[in-house]
Amino acid sequence: MKASKIAYKPIGLALGAASGMIAGAVFKQAWKVLEGEGDAPDATDEDRPWKQILLAAAIQGAIFAVVKASVDRSGAVAVRRLTGTWPG
Repeated sequence: MKASKIAYKPIGLALGAASGMIAGAVFKQAWKVLEGEGDAPDATDEDRPWKQILLAAAIQGAIFAVVKASVDRSGAVAVRRLTGTWPG
């Protein structure tokens, strides 16, 4: 394993945690706009229909994937600018 890849591990972990928090906040706002409700349904929420639960899960997954990819890519670009090598 390359030294740059090993050195990037702690940065990648921190970026992953940050992307999770960002994605969670974006999802909450998106759900409020889409459904007008404060809280998105949980999978075990018996008062919500399947359609609403699956819609919330799909939206949350898509937002998380886009935010995570954006943050990971930005981190890798920043590392290359600082060190001259790509961390992956």
